[in-house]
Amino acid sequence: MDLTDSRKIVIVGGGQAAAQSAASLRLWGYTGDLTIVGDEAALPYQRPPLSKAYLKGEMGEERLYFKPNAWFAEHDVNMAVNTRATAIDRSERMLKLSDDGSLPYDALILSTGSRPRTLPVPGADLKGVHDLRTLADVDHLRPLMAEGRSIVIIGAGYIGLETAAVGAQLGLNVTVLEMADRVLARVTSPLISAFYHALHTRNGVDIRTGARVSGLIGNNTGHVTGVSLDDGETVAADLVLAGIGIVPNVELASDAGIACDDGILVDRDARTNDARIFAAGDCARRPLVHYGRTGRLESVHNAIEQGKLAAAAITGQARPAEDVPWFWSDQYDVKLQIAGLSEGHDQVVVRGDPDSGRFAAFYLKQDALLAVDAVNAAPEFLASKKLIQMGANLARADLSDMSISMKQIAANAKQAAA
Repeated sequence: MDLTDSRKIVIVGGGQAAAQSAASLRLWGYTGDLTIVGDEAALPYQRPPLSKAYLKGEMGEERLYFKPNAWFAEHDVNMAVNTRATAIDRSERMLKLSDDGSLPYDALILSTGSRPRTLPVPGADLKGVHDLRTLADVDHLRPLMAEGRSIVIIGAGYIGLETAAVGAQLGLNVTVLEMADRVLARVTSPLISAFYHALHTRNGVDIRTGARVSGLIGNNTGHVTGVSLDDGETVAADLVLAGIGIVPNVELASDAGIACDDGILVDRDARTNDARIFAAGDCARRPLVHYGRTGRLESVHNAIEQGKLAAAAITGQARPAEDVPWFWSDQYDVKLQIAGLSEGHDQVVVRGDPDSGRFAAFYLKQDALLAVDAVNAAPEFLASKKLIQMGANLARADLSDMSISMKQIAANAKQAAA
């Protein structure tokens, strides 16, 4: 469907995908009505710093914003903050709002994001039990993270470990409880898991894997005081952070009959099964063109790219390039940069020495590079993005040989593919 004559576009969401969609629409010549509907009080803002620099107090709120308030005025973008989208009337092309208002649309972009999974145990509703997903979540949590207090973090994914690092640096007593047999078990290899387990242990964090939480206990004021484990132990806690994953916010779409399956299903242009409705960011399940399958990506890269894809489709621009997925995590003075997706690998090649704090793990399938985890190793990360993009086959011996630069490995692969 040609949407280049659209006069009313509505974007639902307050994160990276929403901001990028709006910026790209204006950049590519859309001059009609443009409204962003967000259920938070803030302007669209970055989420990755929430569990890092913002939680630690090293970044002010204004630096989280993608664009200052003046930008929205200058570019004639209407901001409906503190407003929740409640329903989509597809036949009338109308978005219904929590204030009983409604907005007509010619094209609609859903960047509804995701929400934290709720702890499925008794006591999860006690005071002092926190999530870390929104600006408001961190504003509630940060004043409580005082030196000498005890925080128990349930879940050893990236959010849990990033928060643990901040807690340790602020002088809290930090315990991390992970049900799996290793940290980061769902996203990386045992090698990387062991490196981060050791890193946190050296910084005073008590990490317990294979730990099953049976409930949270509180005092007579309803405030959490501890976390009970299946083995009968209770871990004392002044604060508890739940970090057990997220759930895509698909209800607005699914209630309107838009196809969903662990995310809102979209094509390469971020378009849903309704030709006038697009989805971008954490909430969308998209084709992963470098891997021949679909998936839902929770990353800055994905939000930016899908925001551009939706805006390009609406304005009639050529489809922007689809990059290799990339991610990052900052913990203490260690930067982990990830290129690609390692699912399905049959080989892991290590370059460098993990004990040095600078190394990379390459994930291959039949010698084709799928992904890399680069720990304080920017050249390996940058070269791997290009190598994955070209579908390069690599020799294990070359990858592990530190005397051969990544630049040379990339050049050799390019020459072999020519």
